Amino acid sequence: MTELAGKSLLIVDDDPTFTRILARAMKRRGLEVSVAHSVEEAETSLTQRIPDLATVDLKMDTASGLTLIPSLRTANDSMLILVLTGYASITTAVEAIKLGATNYLPKPADADEILAALGKQQADPDMEVTQQPMSVNRLEWEHIQKILAEHDGNVSATARALGMHRRTLQRKLSKRPVKQ
Repeated sequence: MTELAGKSLLIVDDDPTFTRILARAMKRRGLEVSVAHSVEEAETSLTQRIPDLATVDLKMDTASGLTLIPSLRTANDSMLILVLTGYASITTAVEAIKLGATNYLPKPADADEILAALGKQQADPDMEVTQQPMSVNRLEWEHIQKILAEHDGNVSATARALGMHRRTLQRKLSKRPVKQ
């Protein structure tokens, strides 16, 4: 069992396989779990039950998980909110924290990593800084994410700002970012 046992957890992710596996793993660790497959479904569930914890996928078919964070924070100011994403970037991590997320974790992540991230509420000033700079591909991904955020997610405006064709940008955005 974990220190979070007995708490209620809302999992918001549009991947039914991921949510089913994660929900089962969290139930085995003593959490009361509910699942929503979209921002809209999550907001509806908040009218019925307000959770202690939430995991929110960043990139879903409908609205971004970032749009849900203020509603979760309003519903329960002490809620621990973890943003999970396969499309991690510095820009989205900063935005998630500014909006009120407690932590941010790139996928793939297992149940223990997710619980550790939810349980970690204090920053670590002794965190080791990597000696290796980001690769050119990673820098490109980060720059695209920054410009996309500046244009409120508008792909056409971002493509114009970057001086690239919209389809080229969409192709780059559809790929998973490189780790380093």
